Amino acid sequence: MIDLSTEAAALEGALGPALRPGVGRVVQFVSAERGEGTSTVAREFARHLSRQSRRGVWLVELDLMRQDQYASIAAEPERYGFLGPVARATPDNSMFFKVQPATKGVDGRPWNDARYLAAYPVGGRRWWVTRFRSEALKPGQAAHIQGAPDYWEALRRHADWVVVDCPAAERSRAVLATAPFMDANVLVVGAEGGDAERPPALRDAIIHAGGRVSGVFLNQVRTQPAPFMRLGGT
Repeated sequence: MIDLSTEAAALEGALGPALRPGVGRVVQFVSAERGEGTSTVAREFARHLSRQSRRGVWLVELDLMRQDQYASIAAEPERYGFLGPVARATPDNSMFFKVQPATKGVDGRPWNDARYLAAYPVGGRRWWVTRFRSEALKPGQAAHIQGAPDYWEALRRHADWVVVDCPAAERSRAVLATAPFMDANVLVVGAEGGDAERPPALRDAIIHAGGRVSGVFLNQVRTQPAPFMRLGGT
C-alpha cells in the first residue's frame, strides 16, 4: 500500500485557494513518460480531498481504454470504500470526448457521448470515479479527447475538486487538448528519474497550448527536497 497523505496535503496547500470563489477547481496530473506513478498520485490526492469536501470530489480518467482508476479502487474496498451504484457522469450531457463514427439509436438519432461514461460513488464520502464504457463501442469506433471547456465547467459548478488523471505524454496527446481548461496542470516525475529533458519539454508544450503549469510532484520521494516544487512557467 502506498500512502501519500502527507504529500497530498502539501500539494493541496501549494495549489492555494480557488481561482474563482464558489467554483470548484480542476487539477490535471500528467507525466512525460510512462511508469512515473501518475495514476497513484491522482487517486491518493482525490482520496485526501474527499475527507473534507462538502460538494464532492470527482476523479476523472482520460485513459479511456484502460480505466485503471476504477479497477484500482474496486480492488481495495478496505482502503477506499465500496463502489456504489452507477450514476450519471455529467450534469448537463456535455462530455470531454467524442465517439466516432457515432452510434445511432433505434430512432435513427446519434447517441449522446455522455452515455459512454459512467460514474461510481466511492465509499460513504462524496467522491466519484469515472469509467468509460468501452464495452459499448462497436467495431470500428474510437473515442477521441476533445479540446472543449464545457464538461469541466459543468463539473466545477457541482464539485469542490475535479482531479484529472491524464495518460503520459509519450503515448497520448490528450494533455494538449485538455490542459488549457485546467486550473492547474501538475507534472509527475518518478524518484528514480528518466529522461531529464522530457519534463521541461512537456511543461513548455503545455504552456504553448495555453495551459497553466503549477509545478512538479516528485513521486516516491521521502526526503528533501519537498515532493512539490515549482518548475517555472505560469
